[in-house]
Amino acid sequence: MAITRETRDAIIQKHQVHESDRGSTKVQVALLTSRINDLTGHFRAHKKDHHSRRGLLKMVGQRRRLLDYLKRTDLPAYRALIADLGLRH
Repeated sequence: MAITRETRDAIIQKHQVHESDRGSTKVQVALLTSRINDLTGHFRAHKKDHHSRRGLLKMVGQRRRLLDYLKRTDLPAYRALIADLGLRH
């Protein structure tokens, strides 16, 4: 199930860098994490949905690339973001 507009706007507000920020790396990672978590629940009920699983794997790869970029460019922001989202460490 897709995330609602209200949920998306709340995620954007929480992670935006400035007032009109809707596409910074931190916002993109937070939105992808929300979608990935949502799809993970979908696959518990639909184990054989391989077509959607491919989309999930593409999202995970995109999030990985964005996190690598953030780690290279702004290490304190990277650490704060993964702690806030509950990823890894």
